[in-house]
Amino acid sequence: MATDEDARGHRIGQVAAAAGVTVRTLHYYDEIGLLTAAGRTYAGHRVYSDGDIAVLYRIQLLRQLGLSLDEVGAALNDPDWDLASTLRAHLTATESRLTAGTRLRGHLASLLAQLDNAGTADQLMEVLQDMTAFESPVRQRVSILVYQDLEAAFTHLQQVFGLGPGSIERDGHGNPVHASLEAGDGVVWLHPETAEFGLKSPKTLGAATATMAIMVDDVDAHHAAASDRGAEVVYPPVDQPYGYREYSARDLEGGLWSFMKPLESAG
Repeated sequence: MATDEDARGHRIGQVAAAAGVTVRTLHYYDEIGLLTAAGRTYAGHRVYSDGDIAVLYRIQLLRQLGLSLDEVGAALNDPDWDLASTLRAHLTATESRLTAGTRLRGHLASLLAQLDNAGTADQLMEVLQDMTAFESPVRQRVSILVYQDLEAAFTHLQQVFGLGPGSIERDGHGNPVHASLEAGDGVVWLHPETAEFGLKSPKTLGAATATMAIMVDDVDAHHAAASDRGAEVVYPPVDQPYGYREYSARDLEGGLWSFMKPLESAG
């Protein structure tokens, strides 16, 4: 529904900044039906209602808990959900984290003051326990890979390596400008070559400057499937001395990928 430019509501830039996500992410949420803005201005800009903001809060909270977008979508359909109980649970978790942080600070200060005395190991054990309780503020990792042909790379990574689901975003001329693929509990973004930031594909450079490592349930089965789909295998599955069974393959522009799983005997 188109609205007047001055209509009440939350503009997409404001919403993205408040939620700590990109405008592109909100576009993707709309595309997959996770969060659709209640209205638009006559210029076509999204306008989010108060109800939309409540939904986004749920999405971000569930993402912090480690749920995939598919799992978030299922949770959003829970008829028993209500904002008040969720806020109370969130408040309780936040208070617990603050308590853990205060306790950790106290133990660190005490340990520094008594560093030369006996009992250091016991105090370090307490610090370790507090560190576990005081979770990291880092919520999610996003790997960004650069390709000459973003659309072809997207298709290759889905069909050959089995990544996904995902999506491609295009500019006003239909050219792909961004792509996103889920990879287990992480996300891989695909970015076109950009002179402004010095971003080039391994195909352009003639060398790969990094390796993507993906954990899989069955290395040999993944290798067999990828090989059948035309993967350029660098070396077949092998038990590595650092405790993983893995194989490596290159994507269609020379990027190096390793697919691995910890060895059962690895400690």
